Amino acid sequence: MRFDVLTLFPGIFEGYLQQSLLNKAIDAGLVDVRLWNFRDWATDRHKSVDDTPYGGGPGMLIRCEPVYACVEAVQADAPQTGQLVMLTPQGRQLDQNLVKELADFDRLLLLCGRYEGFDERISEGLKPLEISVGDFICNGGEVPAMLLIDTVIRLIPGVLGDETSSRYDSFSDSGLLEYPQYTRPRSFRGMDVPDILLSGNHPEIARWRHEQSLIRTRQRREDLLK
Repeated sequence: MRFDVLTLFPGIFEGYLQQSLLNKAIDAGLVDVRLWNFRDWATDRHKSVDDTPYGGGPGMLIRCEPVYACVEAVQADAPQTGQLVMLTPQGRQLDQNLVKELADFDRLLLLCGRYEGFDERISEGLKPLEISVGDFICNGGEVPAMLLIDTVIRLIPGVLGDETSSRYDSFSDSGLLEYPQYTRPRSFRGMDVPDILLSGNHPEIARWRHEQSLIRTRQRREDLLK
């Protein structure tokens, strides 16, 4: 799967791309992440990409011209134009169902805003899928883009060491929060591993885990049960 990240600050991603599962997936050829800078398509000598908003107000807006030129050039960089995504607090909430939808694409282009955001005509004309990672404001779209990449690559075959592990994550197939898990030592500071997990009775263990998922979901995210 290919991710094209369109941003004013590609350097933010340098350390991120060298870490953990993502780096291994890139080395294995399962994931391709390419970084593009809007400024490379600015036409004035200062390489400016932003301007003050009409009607007044604080901050600066990213202008249409460099974004359109960048998106069109990046789309043309491969036979498939891919799905354009804009990271914005006004978009559809990112959840596991949306992650599954995104994982079906062969290519995602991620638009990362800065300052006060994008000129509205970028959304009107390019018609990206607008996605929000939560009801809060980040300094830019770069961290949300990393979050999106992290969630999607888990569903790409071959990325996880155990292909079944993503099925048991919170919000996955069951729609419930994940059950509690334990490792060695068996006892730690008066807290013991539940006996059922040491029994070797796998049907009973599965039943216990499902019960625990229900209990935890009811206690912490009852809205998921509605």
